[in-house]
Amino acid sequence: MENIRFDDVEKLRSKISKDFGAWSKPIAVTQEKINQFADVTGDHQWIHLDVERCKRESPFGGPVAHGFLTLSFVAALEIQNDWQVTGFRNVVNYGANKLRFISPVPAGASVHGHNRIIAVEPKPQGTQMTVETNMHVVGNEKPALIYEGIFLYVK
Repeated sequence: MENIRFDDVEKLRSKISKDFGAWSKPIAVTQEKINQFADVTGDHQWIHLDVERCKRESPFGGPVAHGFLTLSFVAALEIQNDWQVTGFRNVVNYGANKLRFISPVPAGASVHGHNRIIAVEPKPQGTQMTVETNMHVVGNEKPALIYEGIFLYVK
């Protein structure tokens, strides 16, 4: 495993790529997780929760995960790289440049993701890295989610 210090901007920039890295381990998107997310957020729309109504009326044939539930799985992705950022005090989720919900995630499916670094910039507080993550329902070519996140590795 190659260790790259958070403040070695040039070395980190060498990891910028148009190609995505390895896929993460799959994450199961169960109806129970969807229900729990609805309870936490207060988003109880039937298209996520009412199995029978979804079978009758939904264009998806069953319940689908909330878009923001799918986004929240980004934090849980276990992606194995052959390098890691080291030496920082902490990393802060600084925001996003882009977020798109491209295709539905059916209840009972599994999702996995892969990412690529698209920018590395020195900042007074540390180093800012922009990472694009694409999350797919396992077996689907089209992504369910495209997320361009900004992360600050703090001195």
